Amino acid sequence: MDRGVIIIEATIAATADGWRVDRALADAVPTLSRERLKVLINAGQVTQNGVAMRDPSRKAKGGEPFAVAVPAPTPAHNEAQDIPLVVAWEDEHLIVVDKPAGLVVHPAAGNLDGTLVNALLHHCHGSLSGIGGVARPGIVHRIDKDTSGLMVAAKTDRTHEGLAKQFAAHSIDRRYRAIVGGRPMPANGKVDAPLARSPNNRKKVAIVPGGKRAVTHYSTVRPLREATLVECRLETGRTHQVRVHMASIGHALLGDPVYGRTKHAHKGVLDTLNFRRQALHAAHLGFIHPITGEALGFDSAMPPDMQELFTQLIV
Repeated sequence: MDRGVIIIEATIAATADGWRVDRALADAVPTLSRERLKVLINAGQVTQNGVAMRDPSRKAKGGEPFAVAVPAPTPAHNEAQDIPLVVAWEDEHLIVVDKPAGLVVHPAAGNLDGTLVNALLHHCHGSLSGIGGVARPGIVHRIDKDTSGLMVAAKTDRTHEGLAKQFAAHSIDRRYRAIVGGRPMPANGKVDAPLARSPNNRKKVAIVPGGKRAVTHYSTVRPLREATLVECRLETGRTHQVRVHMASIGHALLGDPVYGRTKHAHKGVLDTLNFRRQALHAAHLGFIHPITGEALGFDSAMPPDMQELFTQLIV
């Protein structure tokens, strides 16, 4: 047996028959939270007769046996690195940071350090929730590497679980500022289109029937020269949601290297400014503090590169 793994044998109680399996397992193994079990299930660490069970939402049956492989507590292999952080708010439970464009959120292949996680480990002296595992301590949600703006990270598991429930209930107030090509018509509207990995390119997200429901509410903030500054409020929070949804209605984000096509009208400005990222900024973040119950709201102004692009496009 791998000495770095603890195997917990669990049997679903008769009273938990018909429950979601993550909930039923949390009932059977009270030392593990439901959120932690979701992570383990998705990682293939929960098995039946040696076969991984990867769907935390499937219905459990009373009497079913499971083996839960839990990594033994070890220091996170991520190094704490003294990377400057802009802290919007912080207490002993959580931290809200204003992430710059270009900063990867957590270590992964190709980005093993120099990430927001490395910066948080240094700033918080290693005090981050463990629900995301050693690769993503404290990380409750993400924004793309080349998107700037506000993110919240959890310092404790209880805080992490409380924030995760709000994200799952779509009660987090997230608003983005984006500079898109053209003039959306109508000026204010909603895109309700399911998203999933593109069947043609696994590195991209696409509108796919049967994908996860995704809803973006957009409103015009200011018309620009053959472009528009819009605010996008997320009802759901899917990967690349704003980028894909706005491109789907013919108004891709300026500078987007994946979902946008630079029009001649914008090429000169983007080249002059050397603007090489999607023009997207997480400008507002609001939620209920999971521990104190206080309603919190934070705002972030557009960073200099996006503000300069905006200025150059003013009619």
